Amino acid sequence: MQQRTNEFGQPIGLAVANWQGVPKPDGATLTGRYCRLERLDAERHADELYDAYGQAPDARDWTYLSAGPFDALDAFRAHLTRIAATADPFHYTVIDSATGKAVGTLALMRIDAGNGVIEVGFVTFSRLLQKTRAATEAIYLSMRYAFDTLGYRRFEWKCDSLNVPSRAAALRFGFTFEGIFRQAIVIHGRNRDTAWFSIIDSEWPAIRAGFDTWLEPANFDAGGVQQRKLAEFIDMQRGMAGGTTSR
Repeated sequence: MQQRTNEFGQPIGLAVANWQGVPKPDGATLTGRYCRLERLDAERHADELYDAYGQAPDARDWTYLSAGPFDALDAFRAHLTRIAATADPFHYTVIDSATGKAVGTLALMRIDAGNGVIEVGFVTFSRLLQKTRAATEAIYLSMRYAFDTLGYRRFEWKCDSLNVPSRAAALRFGFTFEGIFRQAIVIHGRNRDTAWFSIIDSEWPAIRAGFDTWLEPANFDAGGVQQRKLAEFIDMQRGMAGGTTSR
């Protein structure tokens, strides 16, 4: 592709025609096949979420999060009440379609509607949600909402650089690793270097098609075990589109 230049001969970025920004999340329920995302409501969701998080044998799931763990329901409910009132981060509860129970939360955050940039974060999935089709679909629903409904240009994932499972999840979901922000924040009295990942709108159609195929019931056996991995479907779609693979 030939580099664009201005009247001074300086290289400049591609034109973004008729860009006027995009809307912010409005609290609409996002419904999929295996789960739905509802705006977090402490009164409706606190008890079920507290029970779901209590399925874990220890507190390791909270190590890389800025809040928790919570040893009492009242403290947890107060935490949910506080974060449910914020517009950024904009918190959602993940409801398992099979049980109707709240099993985790996530948020759309660092919302830059003027530039079309948004991040998924505060991903707090209970043991009832982790490593399930619903967990993958929850992330997919947030992506689809950002790109297809609201029209964002960039969708981000950030995590502690030492959080190996989170970094692996980002790659599995089709994000591109962009680098490490050294000494980005202090959390729980310790340093955090932050790993950055992103998906941009031109990459989204192939990634969306990969998710759509992976989420089909035919991709799972009677025991719910996947027949083919998500990354395989995404890589196949990228190859068809002439893009690069995730591995």
